[in-house]
Amino acid sequence: MKKTTQRIIILGSLIAAVALFVLFLSDILIPFIRLEIANDVEGAKDLLSSRGVLGFLSVVLVEALQMVVVFIPAEFIQISSGLSYPFWIALLLCDLGVCLGATIIYVLVNTFRFSNKAYEKNEKKIEKLAARVKKDRGTQLLLYLLFIMPLIPFGAICYYGSYRKMKFSRYIFTVATGVIPSIVTSNLMGMAARYFIGNDLPLWLLILIIVLLAGVLLAVLFLFLNKVFLRQNAGTPDSAYLTGFFAALHRFCRPRQRLHIDDTLLRDLPAPYIALCNHQSFFDMYYTNRLFQNAKANPSYVVNKHFVSHPLLRKIVPKSGVIPKKLFYPDLAVPVQIMRMLKKGYPVIIFPEARLSVDGRNYPIIDRSGAFYRRLKTDIVILKIRGSYFAKPKWRKRFFRTDVFVSAERVITREEIAAMSDDALNRLIDDALAYDASEETVGAFRQKDMAKGLENVLYRCCCCGALYTTKGVGNALVCSACGGEHRLNERYLFDGEPGSIGAYYAKIKDLEKAELSELRLEADVDTVIYRDTGRYRTRERGHCTLTGEGFSYRSDSVSFTIGFDALPALPFSVNAEFETYYNGDLYYFYPTENRRQVVRWALIVDLIKELRDEENRQ
Repeated sequence: MKKTTQRIIILGSLIAAVALFVLFLSDILIPFIRLEIANDVEGAKDLLSSRGVLGFLSVVLVEALQMVVVFIPAEFIQISSGLSYPFWIALLLCDLGVCLGATIIYVLVNTFRFSNKAYEKNEKKIEKLAARVKKDRGTQLLLYLLFIMPLIPFGAICYYGSYRKMKFSRYIFTVATGVIPSIVTSNLMGMAARYFIGNDLPLWLLILIIVLLAGVLLAVLFLFLNKVFLRQNAGTPDSAYLTGFFAALHRFCRPRQRLHIDDTLLRDLPAPYIALCNHQSFFDMYYTNRLFQNAKANPSYVVNKHFVSHPLLRKIVPKSGVIPKKLFYPDLAVPVQIMRMLKKGYPVIIFPEARLSVDGRNYPIIDRSGAFYRRLKTDIVILKIRGSYFAKPKWRKRFFRTDVFVSAERVITREEIAAMSDDALNRLIDDALAYDASEETVGAFRQKDMAKGLENVLYRCCCCGALYTTKGVGNALVCSACGGEHRLNERYLFDGEPGSIGAYYAKIKDLEKAELSELRLEADVDTVIYRDTGRYRTRERGHCTLTGEGFSYRSDSVSFTIGFDALPALPFSVNAEFETYYNGDLYYFYPTENRRQVVRWALIVDLIKELRDEENRQ
């Protein structure tokens, strides 16, 4: 079938589906809701009786046409039918609509060789899922799996089944029965809405019931999928746990960013390999996961162990396919786990900086792993994320909807790696991952609170040097000591010097360097200790000190000092805490006064380490 004809069919189906839904909405659903609110039961029955055949046809045709188009969510008409009709009628109408749509798709594919771009976008995802299911289960059981997983539109699944050349009788039986769980759930949501409207109960209770209903269904489906279809994938990135996590994350993140993917280098690249990526945002795992949607294998991730060490997660994490690592603390199990994952045939994604960028520029890579990568004798793929820093930097609570670009930049082949020295490979990785968000701003930012929270990073005035006198007001950073003002423009750059957030932060570094020899920081802190063994979390009061000799902490229960040879960095959360490991336990320190200072503590550690590294090189 010619492309023009295919587009006409899709466009016509889209227009017809929307028109029919609007007709159903205006002629049946809205009048029905009004009668329900007025508690006019007889009037509601009369309305449905008078619109009987027209209403039935509207539901069936909308359901059918949305499947042909693929990208229109089926839930709209399913919930609406549950709201308008008794449960068994709504279920029958929606199932008939699905079967009609599936039949149209079957004829289009097998008679006219019709192709659908919306289906093609989901084809790789379906093929990857098919590879994760035991091959002896066959296409029919795979279709059942796809129908009960809330990840892929019904229409795309029907296109997939039609291309597999199943017998029509088996195909349509599978479709008719496979969609029932989803239709039942949507119809029940509609019925719940009708009940609450008719009984004049509060909206928050309706929302709570719907959320709980959906949550229970998803939990049951998850357990079923994990135990029956995907149990052989436990401990790998194909696990149901990791799939479910990223599916939920996708629903949360998708409305917040316009994500642009360039996965050209990954599509035909055979796994396994190491993938290295810059680290600009807390959601970089999500961005890179979307990059791998069309790759030959799902990736494993090296993640901060603290985020997955809660007692509720400890049994799940080993089955999820991620590799936990303690930040800036020796963890000999991690290299072994990376090698095991590569041996299983999966890529492994690592964020070598191990910290979110504070100023839009790269942190130096502290764990120099060139020697380890060379011993792996596998390719290295360089990934790059652009735009995520300004979308949600670590110093701002609010998301800004903006463009985020994720790409596979280059492949360093195992042959190239074998010909390099460890130092040469480390320098190559540094250069390949180098990034400054202010030099590559994407799009325009027209928000009116762009500087809100920025004082928690740019804590010192770059003009007068005063500490903790800056304040983000609207789109300007203002100093209360000297009156200096630095205003951000639509590209998130300062009008005039110092030009950018990164350049401003560099000036603060210079001010701190000049005072480094005499510097001594002290703070009373509320301490939260996450134990490696025994009781998971304890709390206490203590006192922290930072000098050129090292970092010290004392409380009623413990006292220790960590020298800079054992303190590579001091991770922190903006305006909250800084943290470090001691004897395997993770200590979170919350200053009791002026929590803006946590950035300064972390920066001072970085500067002392930088100075000592320079001395060692000389």
